[in-house]
Amino acid sequence: MDSKTKDDRRIAIIGAGPVGLVLALKLATLGLPSLVLDAEDDISEALRASTFHPPSLDMLDALGVAAPLIAQGLVTPHWQIRRHEDGARAVFDLGVLREDTAHPYRLQAEQWKLSRIILAKLAAEHADTVQIRFGCKVDTVVHGADHVALSGSGFESFAAPYAIGCDGARSIIRRAMGLDFAGDTYPETTILATTPFPFHEVFEGLSNVNYIWTRHPAFSGTFSLLRVPGLWRASLHTAPGESVDQALEPSAIERKLQAIHPKDTPYDVPDLRPYRIHQRIVETYRIGRLLLAGDAAHLNSPSGGMGMNGGIHDAVELAGTLAPVWRGEAEDALLDRYTRRRQPIAAREIIAQADRNRARMRETGPARRAELLAELQATADDPARCREHLLRSSMISGLRAASQIM
Repeated sequence: MDSKTKDDRRIAIIGAGPVGLVLALKLATLGLPSLVLDAEDDISEALRASTFHPPSLDMLDALGVAAPLIAQGLVTPHWQIRRHEDGARAVFDLGVLREDTAHPYRLQAEQWKLSRIILAKLAAEHADTVQIRFGCKVDTVVHGADHVALSGSGFESFAAPYAIGCDGARSIIRRAMGLDFAGDTYPETTILATTPFPFHEVFEGLSNVNYIWTRHPAFSGTFSLLRVPGLWRASLHTAPGESVDQALEPSAIERKLQAIHPKDTPYDVPDLRPYRIHQRIVETYRIGRLLLAGDAAHLNSPSGGMGMNGGIHDAVELAGTLAPVWRGEAEDALLDRYTRRRQPIAAREIIAQADRNRARMRETGPARRAELLAELQATADDPARCREHLLRSSMISGLRAASQIM
């Protein structure tokens, strides 16, 4: 170890998004100290995830942060797949999961709200156990036999027993592990636009979460409407022959929103964000003392809202696995169980399921759409089939399967 590098028993967590902060909080409840480093100056309030699934709320409840998050969000007891032209829809009632979860609903709340809640809880209850440092960019990761040395800007170099990458798609920890981020990038670009316009007042039976087919030429077949407190988030796509730059023009955004619901005055659009959609996953979440969680390990289509939730599940599983190893109660090899439990589930239950959701909504043939809608309505109307479908789409089935892996 370099004599200039401070030795520390704190676990290094790179990234102070919801995954990194859930990890730090869970570790703290287990008595494990951590140092969280983030390159940004503060919690980002950019347009990111906004859907929390039932098992995620159960986990957050065990950490004491679900109730304040629920108070700042919208309880969403059902979601739907809808045909825009006539309003025909399949509505999935999460109440069928009341025997499977203490939170039989989705919660619509921006992810930064969870981050703020956790930061406050850490400061109030775990200030000696968890240190949070913003404006700290990790540039160099040296993986030793008994430590990980970290250096960069904004912090004093130090050595940690483990370093965990919760730092997203461009993860410095994943690069240090030398892992290939295998997968694909979808050809389309999604444009996320927010507006305070009350779509729920003009469309009959709208849920807070809606995946919608349309034939309107302003779109490439689909859009979605997701509600958060005070705003609707519209996920828009480029029209056939329309470039991303053209689709981002205010006139184009206005044209697309007017196609969703025509009105006499222009739409107020306070936030706009284009993003590409990826499906990627690493082959292992752990090499030695380096580990990954969340988007650093897997990326998927946002259709179904499983990315952030999967990262939260990673964090809770990792903390529970790391605790006995850090205490010396188990061998390091136990950490391989983390990969065994999380990587196949991410590949099968998150990435593959999100890809199927995307493919279904990209279907353009009217006859095939009608067939798919009829199948979905039959599933939604049958309590047993609906429960089975929601156990999968709410990520409960995957978690149950993972818990059986040794």
